[in-house]
Amino acid sequence: MTKQTVTVTDNVSGKQIDFDLLSPTMGPKAIDIRKLYKELGYFTYDPGYLATASCTSAITYLDGDKGTLMYRGYPIEQLAEQSTFLETCYLLFKGELPNAAQKQDFEQVIARHSMLHDQMQFFFRGFRRDAHPMATMVGVVGALSAFYHEDLNIQDPVQRERCAHRLIAKMPTIAAWSYRYSKGLPFMYPLNKLGYAENFLRMMFAVPTEEYEVDPLMAKALDVILILHADHEQNASTSTVRLAGSSEANPYAATAAGIASLWGPAHGGANEAVIRMLQEMVDSGKPLQYWIDRAKDKDDRFRLMGFGHRVYKNYDPRAKIIRRIADEVLARTPADNPHHKLFDLARELEQVALSDEYFIKRSLYPNVDFYSGIIFLSMGIPLQMFTVMFALARTIGWISQWDEMMGDEESRIGRPRQLYIGATQRDYVPLDQR
Repeated sequence: MTKQTVTVTDNVSGKQIDFDLLSPTMGPKAIDIRKLYKELGYFTYDPGYLATASCTSAITYLDGDKGTLMYRGYPIEQLAEQSTFLETCYLLFKGELPNAAQKQDFEQVIARHSMLHDQMQFFFRGFRRDAHPMATMVGVVGALSAFYHEDLNIQDPVQRERCAHRLIAKMPTIAAWSYRYSKGLPFMYPLNKLGYAENFLRMMFAVPTEEYEVDPLMAKALDVILILHADHEQNASTSTVRLAGSSEANPYAATAAGIASLWGPAHGGANEAVIRMLQEMVDSGKPLQYWIDRAKDKDDRFRLMGFGHRVYKNYDPRAKIIRRIADEVLARTPADNPHHKLFDLARELEQVALSDEYFIKRSLYPNVDFYSGIIFLSMGIPLQMFTVMFALARTIGWISQWDEMMGDEESRIGRPRQLYIGATQRDYVPLDQR
């Protein structure tokens, strides 16, 4: 990156300091403030790090104002239309699209790693029957390091890649088994002849007593959804993985930390909130305008879930793609399917957001979570598994970001500072004098 400087004058001390201005290949320039404390004795204050670049990265670029999302320079629209999830995984981790031989070899490697160590069944059986699948995911993924400790030298790129292969391959098995354990269903093992999405659907819904045929449309829809959620720059869970990994924690522990962060309703649980909102609207029998008016009322705590985005100030590019998938999936379901009512209501809400000045002015457009939950329900995937599906897709993003950080010579252990607003120094008062 080429460097320019920005001169800052401290009106308190009268000092002038030149800071390097860093120019990325795309996106806003950044002021390198690393010498601010040393030279002037100041910290910066940025709650939520909304204006802070915590690292350099060559993986994902997004422009919220323009509604642009790219993996390694490739627009998300092209990847969703032409690529597959495993090819996208290769791209995110390696930096380039694979040739035919590389693609075939990568798919075979992932297939060979898809089984779990047989003793890991005991981890599942240690949870309560009604444990939330995300709770199970956090525990089981973190426990992977106890079974594959021979490849935990994080300074070795070869061992880091093997860890990545294991996480990508085993996450569908862990996710499906988390669900099946909560339902008292027998575990289904992966089949190497099936594709990534097909394998997951079979492990979720098949039973040992019958043959199971995977619906190609559902497998394709799931594959695209996984691509759309594979990475999204330095979001909360990705930053958590980087922060945990910055202490040189193993990749399984760092990924488990990312899953825990994703579990929050403000992050990975958004599509579940959308479904609950739509169902409440349908069950109420009230007209749509009633809910629109409530959403506009600043004194009403009701908000339209699935609208707007922390970063995107334009239409989320992933939302356009996932809406088309929803159209295709719902067209295949029976007309009396209750999910049709939710989908129809969602489309009505979308039209309001695209035409009502209130929503346009505030950039409250549908985001990727708005339609993904409807698709999952149509596949038979229940609400408590929605965030698990997100974790399944985002694993490649987390491990790619972690691997990039491990190879970054400027990477340091994360140690944010604070603006202390507590009591000043005071003397201890003995108990009998209080």
